Amino acid sequence: MPRRTATMLASSLVLFALLCAGVFLKVPYSEMSPGPTVNTLGESHGEPVLNISGHKTYPTTGHLNMTTVRVTGADYDMNLLEAVYGWVAGDNIVVPHENLYPDGKTDKESTQENAEEFSQSQESAKVAALKQLGIPVSARVIVASVVKGSPSEGKLHAGDVVKAVDGSPVTAPGDVAKLVTKHKPGEPVEFTIVPAADAAEAEKANREPTTTAKVAITAGKAPDDGHAIVGIKAGTDHTFPFPIDIKLADVGGPSAGLMFALGIVDKLTPEDLTGGRFIAGTGTIDDTGKVGPIGGIQMKTIGARQAGAEYFLTPAENCAAAAAQVPDGLTLVKVSTIDDATKALQKIGKGDTAGLPSCKKS
Repeated sequence: MPRRTATMLASSLVLFALLCAGVFLKVPYSEMSPGPTVNTLGESHGEPVLNISGHKTYPTTGHLNMTTVRVTGADYDMNLLEAVYGWVAGDNIVVPHENLYPDGKTDKESTQENAEEFSQSQESAKVAALKQLGIPVSARVIVASVVKGSPSEGKLHAGDVVKAVDGSPVTAPGDVAKLVTKHKPGEPVEFTIVPAADAAEAEKANREPTTTAKVAITAGKAPDDGHAIVGIKAGTDHTFPFPIDIKLADVGGPSAGLMFALGIVDKLTPEDLTGGRFIAGTGTIDDTGKVGPIGGIQMKTIGARQAGAEYFLTPAENCAAAAAQVPDGLTLVKVSTIDDATKALQKIGKGDTAGLPSCKKS
C-alpha cells in the first residue's frame, strides 16, 4: 500500500476513533442557551397572559417581555462532542452540571420545584403590583405543607388557615414555629384553624370564613437539636380584591415575577407606561416589591435582543454580569424594586431616557 494512502487511512481511523470516543464519553456538564420571550401584555397560545376582571383596566401598547433560558435536563448525560460544540457555539454556554442542579435533583424533582417557584412568583407579582398601586391586599397564615409521617399528618392539611396556636393569634408564618417551640416534645399543641375547604368556599363567595376548629397535636422531636415540632410548613396566602389570572405554559422558576408585576401595573394604570416601546426584563420579586437576582442573565439579554427588545430591566445584583457582554442595540436598566422599574418605564415611555440608571461592568 502506498505510504500516502496508508497515512490517510490511519488518520481516518484515528479521527473515527476520536469521534466515537467523543460520542460515548459522558462529561459532567450542562448547556444553557437563549429561550423564548413572552409579552406579558399580550397573548400566549391564543390566551391573554394576564386576565384581570372585576376592576377597570386600560389599553396597553408595546412590550413588557419576560425572558427565559433553555437548559439541558437534570437527567441528561452530555457527551464530549456536545460539550465542545457548546463551548464554541456563539450563543450557548456550557457549565458544570452541578451549577444548575447543585442538589443532585432528578428531572421530575427539578420540574416540580420550578413549578412551585413559578406559582409563588405569580402570587408575589400580584401582591407587589397591587401594593405599588395602593390597592389593599389581605394576607393570612396557612399550612403550606404537611410532612409525611409527622404528628400533623391527617390532622392538619395544606390550605388550612392558622388563626392561633394555644390561643395566641398568628399573624405571620414565623409565629407558628415560635409558639410550637415553647413546648417540649410530647406535649399537646392546640391549633385554631379554618379548614381549607371552608376557607376556599368563603373566598369564592367573597366573605370572611365563619367556621373554625380546634385541633390538638402532640409535639414531636426534631432530629437535629431535639426541639418540639409538629411537622408543618407555614406560609402566607393572599386574598385579592378582584381576580387576576396569569396563564403561561411550559415555563418554570421564579424569574418572571418582575415582568408579571409590571404587566399588571400597566393594565391597571390609565397612563400607557411603555409608550409603545419594546422592553424586556427579568428578576424575582417578593411581596414587598424587592427585585432579586436570577441565573442565566447573559442568555436572557441575548434572547431579548433577538426578539426585538430595546431596553432590558436588569436586577441590580445581575448588573455586572449582564454588562460584561451586552448585545448591540440593547440598553440595560438597573432596578432594585418594582418602584424603580415603574419609574424607568415611565421615563422610557415618554422618551426621557437620559437619567435611566444603567448597569456598569465591575
